[in-house]
Amino acid sequence: MGDMLEVSKGANRQTLAETSKPFPDLYEASISELQEGLDTGRFTSVDLVKAYLARIDEVNVKGPQLRAIIETNPSALEQAATLDHERSASGSRVPLHGIPIILKDNIATLHSEGMNTTAGSHALLGSIVPRDATVAAKLRAAGAIFLAKANLSEWANYRGIVPSGFSGRGGQCTSAYYPKANPSGSSSGSGVPMSIGLGAASLGSETHGSIVSPSSLGNIVGLKPTVGLASRAGVIPISSHQDTVGPMTRCVADAAILLNAIVGLDARDIYTFAQPSILPDYTKALDRNALKGARIGIPRCFELLDVNTKAAFDEAVEVMKNLGAEIVDPAEFSNAKELREKEYETVVLTSDFKVDVAAYIAGLVEVPTGVKTLADLIVFNNEHAELELIPPYWNDQSRFIQSETTEHGDEYYEAVAADYELGRTRGIDAVLTQYNLDAYIVATDGIASTPPAIAGYPAINVPLGFQPDSVTPTAAEPIVKLAPGMPFGISFIGTAWSEYKLIGYAYAYEQATQNRLKRLAYEAAIPKTQLVDVIGK
Repeated sequence: MGDMLEVSKGANRQTLAETSKPFPDLYEASISELQEGLDTGRFTSVDLVKAYLARIDEVNVKGPQLRAIIETNPSALEQAATLDHERSASGSRVPLHGIPIILKDNIATLHSEGMNTTAGSHALLGSIVPRDATVAAKLRAAGAIFLAKANLSEWANYRGIVPSGFSGRGGQCTSAYYPKANPSGSSSGSGVPMSIGLGAASLGSETHGSIVSPSSLGNIVGLKPTVGLASRAGVIPISSHQDTVGPMTRCVADAAILLNAIVGLDARDIYTFAQPSILPDYTKALDRNALKGARIGIPRCFELLDVNTKAAFDEAVEVMKNLGAEIVDPAEFSNAKELREKEYETVVLTSDFKVDVAAYIAGLVEVPTGVKTLADLIVFNNEHAELELIPPYWNDQSRFIQSETTEHGDEYYEAVAADYELGRTRGIDAVLTQYNLDAYIVATDGIASTPPAIAGYPAINVPLGFQPDSVTPTAAEPIVKLAPGMPFGISFIGTAWSEYKLIGYAYAYEQATQNRLKRLAYEAAIPKTQLVDVIGK
């Protein structure tokens, strides 16, 4: 490589072979690749942070204006320097030591560090959280660097009917695969950065499709854990019954690493008490032969697919057969019609949101805008319409208004029980039992997210394919819904606490197909800065 790389004092001495190795391409670099470079002293965490910040600068507000990042961390370089020193002095807290992570802007981080936690709303700008969210605290303890907060569909897509990826603070996030294309939501800003390497990994949250859907349209891996596997304490809520936090990464291995770091019991989230007493090391599920002998079902009742997605899905089925999976096709949900209606889910979410968001705000140390309740948020938006209710596409807050009229009465408690029975007993668990399945697969599209959402069960999305160049793009109103090159994914879904199995199946399929790199983002959306551009500068 010519010049010798500068390494921090006390770092491991490099061999000639190590210094001549190419730097990992940040478009695709995995956590293990980055950790190897850090361990051998080819680059530092400070270098990584500088490179990622430069990449964000290139495409977030400049260039294609992806608006995936709502703010960067002014303390990130300081954190990186501290972790570099620790690595030199006492070794690494592998595997996340010094790795820059992006967090969705509904996951609390220490206000003193310099970043806000607002769910994309000006109503919470400047609010002071009492502590890191539990998942953030776990990542911090593992040595991760908080690089930035990700944009999102405001209030995790629960303010109103607005285009995916829009928030008052962050503006309209768009995909990196076609100009002004739909990034999906609500974890849009956690997905887009992973698609083009604006950070090493990210966390999103899901209530109904909000991890798997933006992962599908972002051509990345997205893991929605069982509700209760990772704490929601310190995460701005929609519903205690359906909310969960999970990894969004470029590969299944990274998702497993991140999941290991965030799971576990938390007294501030009683749902975590339901998790198994012993949790596995999810990285041990990374087995290329995991699909051999697995019984995988296909519920065709959820297919609402265009011809290109269906063709790619059917090819994926053949791949799994060749990997030794026993495919059960069809494996139908007997209650598919009821699942499509989502009657009970609406009652649960609207009622939970009103109560849960007020409880979150009540736990804050300070809220400069003075909002306390959902009613206050509605008034705030009306009084600051130029910031929040922007016509013609972003001026709706109908979900706020609907939620404000609800109460936790008999109808609510009946709906909670009915949803669990519909999604679990007569839904996923019934299908798995009837057909003796280990898991089932669907194209990550629309109604397919409903059963795991209302059941609180896990799902993992893996890249499946891309729309061909022959597709005619739809008009941007304000985002393009269908266009050439837009990705789509496939999801593996199972019963409660089956993440280990699902990770194995997803990994085996991913390794056999390597679909992600079969098409890159559009040229203007691919950042040019690499490690070589920042080291020693």
